[in-house]
Amino acid sequence: MSPGTPSLDSLYAQAAEATRAGSRGFYFATRHFPIDFARSAHAVYWFCNYTIQLGRNAANPEEAQTELDHWAQMVDRGLRGRLARHPVLDVFLDTVDHCSIPHHYAAELIEGVRIDSSYTRYESFSILRGRVARIGGTVCQMMAHVIGFREPALEYMADLGAAIELTTLLRDTGTNLARGVIHFPLDEMQSAGYSEADLAAHTRNAAFDRLIRIQSERIASYYQKAEPVFPLLDSRGRFAVKVAYDLYRQTLRRIESSDLDIFRRGADVPAVERAWITARSMAGPITRRLWKAMSA
Repeated sequence: MSPGTPSLDSLYAQAAEATRAGSRGFYFATRHFPIDFARSAHAVYWFCNYTIQLGRNAANPEEAQTELDHWAQMVDRGLRGRLARHPVLDVFLDTVDHCSIPHHYAAELIEGVRIDSSYTRYESFSILRGRVARIGGTVCQMMAHVIGFREPALEYMADLGAAIELTTLLRDTGTNLARGVIHFPLDEMQSAGYSEADLAAHTRNAAFDRLIRIQSERIASYYQKAEPVFPLLDSRGRFAVKVAYDLYRQTLRRIESSDLDIFRRGADVPAVERAWITARSMAGPITRRLWKAMSA
């Protein structure tokens, strides 16, 4: 290491801080990982969030593509073992090596961000699904490699990633609308009888209820499809994944219980409720261990 070059430990600390600042739900879940898992999870998050922000912070789609092209070249060089000095990439490459994360996930994520930076409207869910799979699904599949798994866990982790990503998009409808982006499939808006003008005016009527119910029911189906994943994950990491699952599913429930008010940011799970969800998630494994011991 050359003089002045940050150590890997300091880079992992930066990754942890970036995770804490970028996603309270994700960071809260990683606090229940063993230290080595948490370090790797933070490195994955830092890489993914940095990549996403490259696309979103660009002045226009053309600039976003240029930034992503440059980043993709750096990532490819790094994955090929060539020098690609960058703090986010240094710590991510260390995690890729340590956790044997397949290299194609990085390219999938970058492609998802290309879609995200190119589209402000999605004609159908099939198009949106491609974006969601390449971002949310890829993040969760990388996390499976951080934790350790047996198949078919990757399929279920992709479903969990889609559920979390779609929950986040629904929760952030107002924020995304303010920057000119609509993530509701346009064919579903038309079918529900809800227009872009209605959305811009924050109109909540029967058509709005129909549209949001379609979204919430779809998201709930992804959570249901992901449920079999937990016993397929390494026992040291599955609890944190269950916490993340419960936190984001509760976010969806809070949206539903708020009379589907998605135009204000009030659906995040409060700290007290996060603690309760963690305790509830913990109670199941503890009860099973006690029952097994008493039955022996």
